[in-house]
Amino acid sequence: MHFTKQLVKRLQIKGVDMTFVTLHIGLGTFRAVDVEDLTKHKMDSENFIVGAEAVKIVNRALDEKRKVCAIGTTSMRALETAVSANNRLKEKEGWTDKFIFPPYDFKICSAMVTNFHQPESTLLMMACAFGGFDLVMKAYETAKKEKYKFLTYGDSMLIV
Repeated sequence: MHFTKQLVKRLQIKGVDMTFVTLHIGLGTFRAVDVEDLTKHKMDSENFIVGAEAVKIVNRALDEKRKVCAIGTTSMRALETAVSANNRLKEKEGWTDKFIFPPYDFKICSAMVTNFHQPESTLLMMACAFGGFDLVMKAYETAKKEKYKFLTYGDSMLIV
């Protein structure tokens, strides 16, 4: 939703390769975490497909030591579910209930675009796992102060 046709064209002109994964976001994405011990939280499963073209483009970028940027937390979850034993992306179709929270060692992506999410959400926890709690919370303070829009149709942030 954050990528207009003009922005996509500008990225392509700059040599950014883009590829897609198929995501079917479930209600669990938006369910608040209501346990103190995060290892006890049960994510609802979401269906995804990481196809051959995505695997080829992402692994080529990894081999060439270029950045790989997930657009959205569900994309990140799908990519982190489709990791091979040698930390490369592999074709995968199925369901994931992967719950990513700090500390977590990301295998594929070196950047992520994500919205500003609600407190106690799995989405905010993943953003903190990726960008670091202090840095992400500082971004949230700025977002509140500047009256950014939150949630799915709101503003977004780039974490590198």
